Amino acid sequence: MALTVPPPRVTPEDAYPDADTDAYAAWYERVLGWSTAGGPPAQLVTGLRFDVLELPADAGAELLGRPVATGPVALMGRRMRFLVAPGSAEELEGLLDWLEWGGVALDLGAVGTGGRITAPVPPGYPVLGSPRGAAVWLRPPEQGCEALLPSLPGPGQGAAGPAHGPDLVRLVAAAATECHRARLRRRTPLRDAAGQPLAFS
Repeated sequence: MALTVPPPRVTPEDAYPDADTDAYAAWYERVLGWSTAGGPPAQLVTGLRFDVLELPADAGAELLGRPVATGPVALMGRRMRFLVAPGSAEELEGLLDWLEWGGVALDLGAVGTGGRITAPVPPGYPVLGSPRGAAVWLRPPEQGCEALLPSLPGPGQGAAGPAHGPDLVRLVAAAATECHRARLRRRTPLRDAAGQPLAFS
């Protein structure tokens, strides 16, 4: 009788060996000037050069298809992360209230001062062994991209234009809409042309 051995469980430490964590951290610090901490896996410190708007991946995919300007975007597992200007995380709750989404369960959050996110694999680096759920860039960052991150207009400024980055209010409004739609899709069964629920085997 043959003995079947289950495949090994991949942990973050397996997916990001120390040498690679060091290389990833060095790339972020040297090329972008971003602060890193801890590991493995390497962590990007939020609240200094950027904050992060985080939402479910299905809602994020729909958001990426909309005509809304964004900065760099990363995917980790079932969550999508949109980089926004520092201080944006503190504005999220007030923006959602102002946009009349306050009190609605959207699964839309933000990571700001004092937070960390797993560093996505830097552009051009291989995802070793393609570990499931590894953080990867969908829209990678470039040097100086912080100047063009979605933000609130400053005093006396109108909508986002060439002088500053995309409009944070428009991004949050679109993200809230897509989070709500994704939640409804997950709760509503797909139906055929006759209106009958589709059965999947």
